Amino acid sequence: MNRTGVVVRRALPTDPAVRASASLFVTEAERQGLRAGRRMLYVGPEPANARVAAALRVAPGADVLARRKLLLAGGVPVRVATSYFRLDLFGGTPLSEPGFVRPSLQAGIEALGHRFGHAEEDLIARPPEGDEVPTLDLAPGEWVVQIVRTGHDTSGTPIHTLETICAASRHVFTITQVTGADEF
Repeated sequence: MNRTGVVVRRALPTDPAVRASASLFVTEAERQGLRAGRRMLYVGPEPANARVAAALRVAPGADVLARRKLLLAGGVPVRVATSYFRLDLFGGTPLSEPGFVRPSLQAGIEALGHRFGHAEEDLIARPPEGDEVPTLDLAPGEWVVQIVRTGHDTSGTPIHTLETICAASRHVFTITQVTGADEF
């Protein structure tokens, strides 16, 4: 049961206009009439866990660039979103600097010469791990939904892995079928 009363809708796949905005979360939340906030928690190198390493095609434990932020709706923590980048491609670039990338992370990636090719996204429901309980202020027994999205450039190189940990009771995930592909 959601003890905060806050519920955020998350569309899958994400509308391209929303994904290209300065903040996917802020745009989504404001469209729903929610007061959105975000706070950068960390920017710097950290060892890649197995899932991130596989997605970015680096060795498990290899350092990757992490950009971690807390997302709030009405002052309530609802998601922790971490962008991961290969250091060989993005170390020492503006993406490795603290703070939010302006005008957007997508624009920052493109400014470095990378063009979007395709993405893959997985959703995993699971019990919280590590500091997810206090960071998201989860109730005892509350689960999270982990979304792992990896974007590849036009040559197929994995460029960006976004791992989002969502408080399960504070989200509704709307899945939209691709236009023209509906079947009953």
